[in-house]
Amino acid sequence: MKPRYIPSVPKQFKGSFHDTESFKCFGDSDSLDLKFNILKKRLLSINHWKDYCRESTTDFKLCDSSGRLVERLPQIGDYIRIDISGHAGREGRSFDWVQIVSIDLAQEDMVIIQCRPSQDPVKGYNSKIAHFYSNVATSTFIVSKNNNVLKAGIYGRNEYPNLKSGFFNCLRNITIAFGGMLGFSKIQWKCLAKGLINFK
Repeated sequence: MKPRYIPSVPKQFKGSFHDTESFKCFGDSDSLDLKFNILKKRLLSINHWKDYCRESTTDFKLCDSSGRLVERLPQIGDYIRIDISGHAGREGRSFDWVQIVSIDLAQEDMVIIQCRPSQDPVKGYNSKIAHFYSNVATSTFIVSKNNNVLKAGIYGRNEYPNLKSGFFNCLRNITIAFGGMLGFSKIQWKCLAKGLINFK
């Protein structure tokens, strides 16, 4: 199986990948537009992602360029602090970190956020990548509307273990990355994608 070509999603070169999507159909355009506005707000409310995937133990927090927790819309250069219960990494002070490298809010029918594994911002740019994937990996989050359908999609590319974080961290990274390659991380992302478009 090959990764789908999706505009704004990087090409796949090495490691694992996933295309995780959930859909919701609506009978009239007014309902579609109303729900799409809610969906956009949900995607941009990173601190509340766990609320839409309650069965997961993973938590996400938006941080500014200094690593301080913030409650606002995400910006390019911000960080997302990922707390994977039971899988603490030393390099990131028991967290995994990604940086937001692009945000597209200009399109009327789509919102895109793209992230890449990063250093712990509190430790500064001299620290090692604090994530189980190397910084060639990307996660692209897209919510969109098309005709009468809403879609929440999460697309992982070039998901390769981070082998440059010290011996014990490397063992941990290989273990989690291997689980991701077997599909465990897709379960997490499917939970989030389904939760974002669940309006019950």
